[in-house]
Amino acid sequence: MKVVLAQPRGFCAGVVRAVDIVERALTKYGAPIYVRHEIVHNRHVVETLKAKGAVFVEELSEVPAGAVTVFSAHGVSRAVQDDAKFRDLPTLDATCPLVTKVHNQGRRYVSQGRTLVLVGHAGHPEVEGTLGQIDAPVHLVQTIADIDSLPLALDTPLAYITQTTLSVDDTKGIIAALQARFTDVIGPDTRDICYATQNRQVAVRALTGIVDLLLVVGARNSSNSNRLREIGEEVGIPSYLVADGREVDAAWLEGVETIGLTAGASAPEVLVDSVIEALRRIGPVDVQLLAGTEEHVSFNLPSELRTVEYIPQPAA
Repeated sequence: MKVVLAQPRGFCAGVVRAVDIVERALTKYGAPIYVRHEIVHNRHVVETLKAKGAVFVEELSEVPAGAVTVFSAHGVSRAVQDDAKFRDLPTLDATCPLVTKVHNQGRRYVSQGRTLVLVGHAGHPEVEGTLGQIDAPVHLVQTIADIDSLPLALDTPLAYITQTTLSVDDTKGIIAALQARFTDVIGPDTRDICYATQNRQVAVRALTGIVDLLLVVGARNSSNSNRLREIGEEVGIPSYLVADGREVDAAWLEGVETIGLTAGASAPEVLVDSVIEALRRIGPVDVQLLAGTEEHVSFNLPSELRTVEYIPQPAA
């Protein structure tokens, strides 16, 4: 079997930063460190950090008084931030800087007197955080059909922002419908869309032209990982989302000569390696790398953690 790896794949800079924050906080302050919500949507990452002393909670009420608390990469509402201040909890904000940029864009549009529309998935932690960061009504739309039901005059000055795990291709139909119905609509430049989401989808689209089967490494609750699998399905290629090599089914490979392999932005490379090893247990494998975008993006850590001596350890 030939296995073709997508380029890029796996961890993005926002995920690297978030995981580093937890790791360095454990080094500096010692266990336990409390993290509100999964730091990123990947069970392997969460379990690895748990083993080192991170405690994951859904609500701040679960955090003991005085405990160091980390906000996840998805971002949190102002109510959560205010609650942490009220309780005098020492906090570290692992919100992806690109998510913070969306928050700032939304506030800027509202300050200009515009009604805000958020394109995203209801219930997603990033969407919940963004809705709670804007001190004005925000209209959440998930589909083109949602545009038709917006209770707004056609000449309402509108602005839109988007969930970062949605690419230009994911949102362009909804944005076009918004611009077609309303007469005064503005939004961020396409260059402001999350680079990692876009790059990984472009790479998968390139893969689908040369493979018989697509495997996406990622968690079931990872929006961007699910979207990568959907792209394969949309072009008629059998496509499967797997957490790691243990979920690879040999039956999928019958008659398959070339397998495309990628990973969502919150999936570490060790899980990609586990899939390759699972394939090797089934038969001989020739691994190749598909040419693609090389990413060199990095984000600064919180100032209190930048001088912490920390050497990342490979996940078990």
